[in-house]
Amino acid sequence: MANGSQTEVYLSEQVVVLCTCALSFLGSSLIILTHMIWTDLRTTPRRLLVFLSVADWLSAVSYAFGVGSVFRTSSPECIAQGAVSTFANTSSFFWTVSIAVYLYVFIVRSSQRVADSLVPFFHLVSWGVPLVITVTALCLKKIGYNASEVTVGWCWVRIDAQDWVLWMLLTGKIWEFLAYLTLPVLYILIKRHIHKAHVALSEYRPILASRPPSQSFSSMADVKLSLIPIIFIVLRIWSTVRFVLLLADSPVRQHPVLVTLHGIGNTSQGAANCIMFVLFTQPIRSRLCTSLCCCCSKCRAEAPRSDGTPQRHQTRRDSSTQREEEEEEYGTSCAQSNR
Repeated sequence: MANGSQTEVYLSEQVVVLCTCALSFLGSSLIILTHMIWTDLRTTPRRLLVFLSVADWLSAVSYAFGVGSVFRTSSPECIAQGAVSTFANTSSFFWTVSIAVYLYVFIVRSSQRVADSLVPFFHLVSWGVPLVITVTALCLKKIGYNASEVTVGWCWVRIDAQDWVLWMLLTGKIWEFLAYLTLPVLYILIKRHIHKAHVALSEYRPILASRPPSQSFSSMADVKLSLIPIIFIVLRIWSTVRFVLLLADSPVRQHPVLVTLHGIGNTSQGAANCIMFVLFTQPIRSRLCTSLCCCCSKCRAEAPRSDGTPQRHQTRRDSSTQREEEEEEYGTSCAQSNR
């Protein structure tokens, strides 16, 4: 069915997918960096988001390498890229479901102790299962040239393998289907619980409004993490559509629009998470803006005079002293803003 066919990846599709890979690389890196810099924002859901971002970071790098290369054979580079993307992509599925399970236990069951006790199990499953699957596929020589039939230039399961359907399921699609079934249920239960809680506590809103801002921001961040399943489904659905069309041997799977959407969706989760949980999260956005302003102020303070106007020695010394005071003040303000 699939043997002998090949989906052409056009230059315009390569450029678009490479751009989304770059955005996901930057977005995942920003999530990781903000978690490392500001220790007071290190809630458990944020840590889980960081682990998801590590998987998305690996996916973006491996996909960018594959899209830029557009392999034609099962070369060693193709196999290595396919192995990394298989591990990272499958790990991303597991971490996305793990975050939803954590939020369900934490918010709906109101048990932070039980939710936190699940974190080691999340690590075991989300890193261990993808690693075992990927190593097994490598040992059995199932990873290689895919002819872009269910990819966009990168390598995955060898399209010439007799049991390619089984290995496509094991190395990604079966976990993707399970995520489609599990995530909406958990998401609906979480949102229903939040809605009921808001209605039941409506008479206490004046008391809740007087809580310290840090507690409100933390609560908002935990609730906002429930949007990850929606982002996951919207982005991943295009690869699922192409896989079903491949099983049906439909030529529609090779349509440039569908191929482009597939490439954008598979490589955009890191960027989407960064937009939602960094740029659209007020405490982190404020700190980023403050840091950027401090950096800009320091650059302006250190910029040399360009008008060439002669000055007396005393004037130069006074200017130098003033600049040193400004730098000291800058350092103090940055230190205070990072507390």
